Order: sequence, then C-alpha cells, then structure tokens
Amino acid sequence: MGLLSNRVDRSSLKPGDHIYSWHTAYVYAHHGIYVGDDKVIHFTRRGQEVGTGTMLDVLLVSSAPAKSHLTCPTCAPLEESHGVVSSCLDCFLAGGNLYRFEYAVSPALFIMKARGGTCTLAISDADADVIHRANYVLDNGFGFYNVFNNNCEDFAIYCKTGLLVLNQSTMGQSGQAVSIIGGSLSAVMSTPLRFVTANVYGMVAMAIGVYCASRYAADIGMRRDVAKIPVEDLTTRLAIGMLQVLEPPGVPDLMCQVG
Repeated sequence: MGLLSNRVDRSSLKPGDHIYSWHTAYVYAHHGIYVGDDKVIHFTRRGQEVGTGTMLDVLLVSSAPAKSHLTCPTCAPLEESHGVVSSCLDCFLAGGNLYRFEYAVSPALFIMKARGGTCTLAISDADADVIHRANYVLDNGFGFYNVFNNNCEDFAIYCKTGLLVLNQSTMGQSGQAVSIIGGSLSAVMSTPLRFVTANVYGMVAMAIGVYCASRYAADIGMRRDVAKIPVEDLTTRLAIGMLQVLEPPGVPDLMCQVG
C-alpha cells in the first residue's frame, strides 16, 4: 500500500482484514471484515438506517452497497439485506475497487493520510479474534445503523480492536464521519481569520491544521472515552442502551477534546 492509496489486490487478502470500497464519487466508503472463502461480513444501512435529517443523507446514502443489475447466486438480494450481513466479495465491492484499512500507523503517516476512514493509530487484535467478533455480531446484531454514531466503519473497527465508544450520544469511532464534521468545522473556524490573515495561503494552512488536529484527537487510538467490550456482552448492552453507564468519571466530551 502506498502513501496516498490503500488499494490492494484480492490475492493479498487474508481472513481478518478490514477492507473497504468507495462508492458514488468517493463521498463515503463501505467497510467490512473479510473472513475468508470469498466472504465479507459488513454492516448495512438498508432498512435500518438512522439518518442525519439533513441534506447529508443524500450524499451519505453511498455508504450502502451500490445496486447491481446482476443477480448473485449466493447472496441475498440487496433489497432484503439489512443490519450485519455476509456477502461474497464481488457483492460487497459492488463494482468498486478494493482497499485495506491500516492499523497501528504512526502519527506522521496518520496525518499525511489526509482523508479519514483509511487508517488508525489503534492496534488490531489477532485475526482469530477479529473473525470471531464478526461472526458473533453477524448472528446477534450491531444495533441500529447511524451515519455518525454507529456505521459500517464503526462495526469494522470494533471487530478489529474490540474498542467501542462508551457514550452513544457522542461521535462514534468512524474516521470518515469525523472527517466530514472536522472538515466543516475547520472551514467555519477559519472563516473569521480572513480579516487578520495576510493572504489566502494562511487561511488554507489554518483550516488544514484545525482539520488534522480534529482527526487526530478523535481517532479511536487516541480517545479516552472508549473501552474494550467483549463481543458476548456487546449486543445485550446495545439493546438496553447501557454502554454510557460504563463511562468512567471525568472523561471529557469529544468536542472538548477536538476543540
């Protein structure tokens, strides 16, 4: 994998890999866990999504696999797919290119990967643990899909690390969701500086700095409002909304960390 792209060949895949594919003009990527035998376990929004209630929903609909005119002999029709599902690799990619999400990257590489949702500072668990989590959640669910708090990237990161944000009212661990918020925030924060900045280059540098800082602070490998949740306990806690009860005292709100 290169500095700017995580694109890989199918022949390099191994069970336990966190993979993704961009859909609809690279606005949003769909993530999943490759479990071997040409199968991917992934979290879809079809039939279960909880949108933002804004125009972002029009853009973020690309988080669902794209429709195909071809009928797959092994996978359920997309119209019947919802929640955590198992698909063949072709159906998961839906005609897109294959990329592998990177774990335990250095801070320098993380910042250089300007786009969120491609890598993390967090360390991945053993492949056997990743596959076990993915299969367990396939049978027991991962809660309701939410673009910002509980999406396909959140699912894949949980399978890889066992880490979950404790307070469900804050941003999830999804890097691409943080990028959307961080990019908007940096633009807003840098706007007043046009009155004191000598030229446009200074404004751009400030906006990029705010964006990178927000991404770094919100990465799952840096946050303090996360905990390792056994997969056997996950679905019960999601069902009764008890994740936030486990939050230790004194954990700062994410927006305070980002700001």
